[in-house]
Amino acid sequence: MAPPTADDLHDRYPPISDYALLSDCHSCALVSRQGSIDWYCMPRLDSPSLFGRLLGWDEGGYFLLAPTPKHRIRRRYRPDSLILETVFTTDQGKARLIDCMPMREGGRHNPYRQIIRIAEGLEGRVPLRARIVPRFDDGTAQAWLRRRGDGCFQAIGGHQALLISADVELEVSAKHALVAQHTLEADARLHFSILYRKPEYMDEEDCPAPTPEEIEARLEETERWWGQWTSQGTFPTPYREQCRRSAIVLKGLSQAPTGAIAAAATTSLPEVPGGSRNWDYRYTWVRDSAFTVRSLAELGYVKEADGFRRFVERTAAGSAAEVRVLYAVDGERRLQEQIIPELPGYRGAAPVRTGNAAAQQVQLDVYGELLDLAYIWHARGNSPDRDYWLFIVDLVETVRERWREPDQGIWEMRGEPRHFVHSKAMAWSALDRGIRLAEELSHECPMDEWRRDRDAIRRAIDDRGYDRERGVFTQSFDSPALDAAVLQLPVFGYVPFDDERMLRTTDAIEQDLSEHGLIRRYAAENDGLDGTEATFIACTFWLAEVLARQGRVDRARRAYERAAATGNDLGLFAEEFDPASGEILGNFPQGLTHLSQIAAAVALAEAGKPSR
Repeated sequence: MAPPTADDLHDRYPPISDYALLSDCHSCALVSRQGSIDWYCMPRLDSPSLFGRLLGWDEGGYFLLAPTPKHRIRRRYRPDSLILETVFTTDQGKARLIDCMPMREGGRHNPYRQIIRIAEGLEGRVPLRARIVPRFDDGTAQAWLRRRGDGCFQAIGGHQALLISADVELEVSAKHALVAQHTLEADARLHFSILYRKPEYMDEEDCPAPTPEEIEARLEETERWWGQWTSQGTFPTPYREQCRRSAIVLKGLSQAPTGAIAAAATTSLPEVPGGSRNWDYRYTWVRDSAFTVRSLAELGYVKEADGFRRFVERTAAGSAAEVRVLYAVDGERRLQEQIIPELPGYRGAAPVRTGNAAAQQVQLDVYGELLDLAYIWHARGNSPDRDYWLFIVDLVETVRERWREPDQGIWEMRGEPRHFVHSKAMAWSALDRGIRLAEELSHECPMDEWRRDRDAIRRAIDDRGYDRERGVFTQSFDSPALDAAVLQLPVFGYVPFDDERMLRTTDAIEQDLSEHGLIRRYAAENDGLDGTEATFIACTFWLAEVLARQGRVDRARRAYERAAATGNDLGLFAEEFDPASGEILGNFPQGLTHLSQIAAAVALAEAGKPSR
C-alpha cells in the first residue's frame, strides 16, 4: 500500500482548532468537533496516551461517538465549566453529546479518573455509532479486551487498563476495538463511561461499572464544582467571557495534588505544518507557571498562586541550586527527551517527542520569575516565613553569581547560549525584588552588594542590549535583532511603560515582527533550528498589554482583537497562528497564550478611554 500523501494526511486529521479540552485537574482529553476523543492520557496529562490518534491516525486509538448519517455540528461549553455539549443535526433528528471528566469535592487526592459521555435525543430519531479503540503506551500496545458483563469490558495493555461501559451492547470487532450502534429517540439518554484503573485493581468486585444514575449524578456534581470555582473570580469588562474561559483553561492545565501547572495539554503538535519543531509541553515551566498564577491572582484565584509557590519550594528542596527550568507535574526533574518512532505525528509532522531537553538548559530568567512571585505574594499580605526567606536569599545570591553567564533564554534556543536581554532584565528584577522584600520586611541581607549588582546589570543592558542608533532594546547583547520578549521589560519594572526607549521598542516590534497584524517572537533564522515558524499569539497579547499601559488604547484594542480572533469557536488558543492558511499551530490549548490574554484584557480594562 502506498504511503499517504500530504493531501491525504491533511484530510484525515482535523484542524487543531477542531478540538475541545476536557480536564479533571489531573489529566486532559481532547474531543474533536466530529465527536471523537483523539487524545487522552492517564493517570496524569504527561502519562503515555491511551487514545492518541491526534499523533497517529491509524496507530493512536480513539473513541468516536457520532451520528451515522450526514449531519451539521454546533457546540459549546456549558457556562463556567469544561463540560462540552455538541449538537448533531441530521435530516431525521437532533441529538446532543455531553462530554466531561467528572470532578468531585476531595478530588485532589481521590479523583474519579473518568470520562463521561452522554448522548441525549432532542428531536426525531438519530442513528448513532460508537467505536472505541484503546491503544496503550503512546499507541505502541493494542488492548486486550475482556467482557465483564452486558455493555462492560476491560481493556488492558501493559501497566494500564480501562473499564469501558455503556447502557447499550458493545461488541468486539476484529481490530481490537469495541463497536456499537443505536438509534436514539427524542428524550432518551445513552451513557458511556471510561474509567482508568491499574490492571491489578480490575477485579469485578473492586471496580464496578457506574450505573446511568451514578453517571448523571457525577455530571451534576461536575457542573456544581466548576460553577463554584468560577464564581470566586472577578473578570474585567469588556472581555469578561474570554477571561473566564481562559481562567478555566488554566485551571484545567493545573495538577491538583501538587499545584503544578502544565504549559499545554499535548505534545508534538507542530509549529510548522509537516515540520520538526515539535515539543512536549505537558510539563510545568517555572516561567509559564509564574505568569499563570500572576494572571489568576489578578482575577482573584490566590490559592493557585500559593499552591505553585509551595510546589517550587518543595521540588527545589529549598535550594536555589536545585531550581530547574521545568519539572514534571509531580516534581520529577529527569525529563529526558525521547522520540516515539511508532507514531508518525500530526499530519506527518515527525518526530513525536516525549520529555523535553529544555529541562537541562540554563535559563536565568526563572530566578526573576520566582522573586517576582514572592514579592506579589508578600504585597497581597502573605509575607514569607523564615524558611522561605532563606530560599529567597539563596535565589538572589545565585543570580549575583550567575548573571554574567550566557543562557538559552525564554525561547529555549537550542544553539550556542547568548546574553539575552530578557534574561538579564529578569536577573535585574530578581535583585530588585529581593531588595524590596528585605527593606519592607526589615530582614538582614548584604544590601550593598545586592544594590551594586543590580546597578551593574542595568549598566550592562543599557550598554550592550540597547541599539542606540535605532533607540530600541534588542534580543541579545551586541546584536541588532529584535525580540518580542523585551515587551516584558516594563511589566517587571525594568523601565516604565511610557519610557521613550520602550515606546520606540514597542513600535519597532510592531513594525518589524508583524505579519498581518500578528507578532512573531523573533526572526526565526536566528534560533539555530531548521525551518521557520508562524506568528506567536501570546506575543500579540503582550503587544496589546504594553500599548494599553502606554495609553495607546486604540492600537492596543486592535492588537488584542487580532490575537483574540485566532481562538477557535470555543475560545481556546494554541501557541501559534499561520495568517496565510488561517490555521492555529503548536501545542493546544496553550497556557501562555491564555494567561497573556488575561493580562492584556486587564490592561485594557484599566487603561480607560484616552488614546494617543
